Parts: sequence; C-alpha cells; structure tokens
Amino acid sequence: MKLMNFLNKLEEKKIYYKLNKIRDSILVEVVVPGERWEIEFMTDNSICIEKFISDGEIFEETELKTLFDKFSE
Repeated sequence: MKLMNFLNKLEEKKIYYKLNKIRDSILVEVVVPGERWEIEFMTDNSICIEKFISDGEIFEETELKTLFDKFSE
C-alpha cells in the first residue's frame, strides 16, 4: 500500500516517474530539475532511497567520448 500511496502522490503533484523491477524490489525512478531519485520499495516493506544531485556543470558533446572510454568493456 505504501507504493500505491506514493505513486498517487507523485501523480497528484505532477512529478515524472518510471517503474522498474530489480532484485526483490520495485524501483521508482523520479526525475526533477537537477536531481534523480531512486526509491526502492522492498519485499520486506522497507524503503531505500538514493539521490543523484547535479552540481549544475554542463558538458559539451566531446564528453561522450569519456562515457565510452570509461564504461565500455
């Protein structure tokens, strides 16, 4: 019920979100200006939240090379 209440609140406040299932949880990904939140609703009824907050730095197209160089196998 926590999950449904939370989703209803997001919709009421017109906050964008996506749902995904990972491991033994439902992941709600919330995107707001300058932040991305990952909220996991676990099978044991607990909630885990991780926030990714931007420092506002904007990169140029050349930064895409860093993405592939650093994170490719």
